[in-house]
Amino acid sequence: MPKSNSSVNSGSERALSPLQEKIYRIIFEADTPAGKAFDVALLIFIVLSIILIMAESIQSLNQKYGELFRILEWVITIGFTVEYLLRIYCLKKPKQYIFSYFGIIDILSILPTYLGLVFASSHYLTVIRSLRLLRIFRIFKLNRFVKDSNTILIALRQSRRKILVFLFFILMINVVMGTIVFAFENETNPGFSSIPQSIYWAIVTLSTVGYGDISPITVGGKIIASIIMITGYSIIAVPTGIVSVEINKASKPENLEPRTCKSCLSEGHESDARYCNKCGEKL
Repeated sequence: MPKSNSSVNSGSERALSPLQEKIYRIIFEADTPAGKAFDVALLIFIVLSIILIMAESIQSLNQKYGELFRILEWVITIGFTVEYLLRIYCLKKPKQYIFSYFGIIDILSILPTYLGLVFASSHYLTVIRSLRLLRIFRIFKLNRFVKDSNTILIALRQSRRKILVFLFFILMINVVMGTIVFAFENETNPGFSSIPQSIYWAIVTLSTVGYGDISPITVGGKIIASIIMITGYSIIAVPTGIVSVEINKASKPENLEPRTCKSCLSEGHESDARYCNKCGEKL
């Protein structure tokens, strides 16, 4: 006898109570008055938290208002913690949010304050909260920016294998060139004291950064340096070209709305869509 849909889905998702539905609409939907008010308040608290972190790093302000800064930071952190737990509570599939981009950013923006109880300077890492401001595009229905950000993400995802192959190739060049210049320089130049140090120099030179902390002095070392410099200019545009091609492929004229699927949390659906284009959940 075939199982019912409810029994099939019970292991992968849970039914939401009226309270969970209401919390979901407030937290995840920006097209309702309550949802927009919540998101705007969230953005204000994120900006306030970032300002507090910056102000606390100024010694004169920290000496005068340090205790106030710490109290406000804990109030904001506890608020963000409650918000994070509510996001998990009101979803059919909490894991989809926990391991999503925003889910990871949300938890990373909370942890540094708690870690600050053990590691004194770690709470400064709460500046990660600035990444949460990316929600502004969805909150204010900036459809063009939502579409453009989706296009860039798709392009980066599609080009990741080519980029990884390219980076592996560049790593091999640096290892080879660094080892060769070490062979020329190690006996006469204390800056090239080891192969890893020489590889570091090769990376700095190939990337055209050129810190200048160490430099070759032998004829052979200078020749290798010249080759690396010219090579750096010739390959620096390769990743840009790879991503540009994928951006052109991913660019499609679509009328997208910043609507969030309850099941898989994917955003950006056609304005007349009734079901999620990723998991089929009714919107």
